[in-house]
Amino acid sequence: MELSLFLSMLGFLWVAAITPGPNNMLLTASGANFGFVRTIPLMIGIMIGMQVMLLMVAFGVGGLILLYPSLHLILKIAGSLYLLWLAWKIATATYEKLDTDQAQAAPIPFWQGGLLQLINPKAWLMALGAVASFSLAGDAYRHSVAAISLGMFSVNLVSGIIWMGFGAMIGRILRSRRAWTIFNLAMGLLTAACVLLIWH
Repeated sequence: MELSLFLSMLGFLWVAAITPGPNNMLLTASGANFGFVRTIPLMIGIMIGMQVMLLMVAFGVGGLILLYPSLHLILKIAGSLYLLWLAWKIATATYEKLDTDQAQAAPIPFWQGGLLQLINPKAWLMALGAVASFSLAGDAYRHSVAAISLGMFSVNLVSGIIWMGFGAMIGRILRSRRAWTIFNLAMGLLTAACVLLIWH
């Protein structure tokens, strides 16, 4: 893959990764509630889920979604229900003083971060768009998919760190029970609002 094409692909992936969406809302909420370090497993789960999904798109499953629109509808419904469940968990989370040295309620686990990608229509569109727009034909196809995978890993890592850091910073600013309740409600509502983006 030529450098100019790779940089164009990075730009596309960066915009898709850094803009608000389900992943970023979860990383922010988890960073605020549990701190930066305890949110890393969630970010790793998200990143692995994105890589698995990209490979599924690049090697066939994405074609099925385009061929059978009903699969896309099922994906949207499942993604919406899962996001609403996560939004409820965030909005109703109990108050915990941020102290990463002591045991607290568990953050969203690694496997849920990965699972979210498989039913996240925004993530599917990101992968479909990247493969459709930036993969090369013929013998260069696998190398171009590897380049897309590297680009996706890079932008997801940087944007994940930014959103987790933002959440952790908020967690240090908001110290009262009332402030935490308002923050968690707001993050829950924003996560639920991502459902509207799925159906737009």
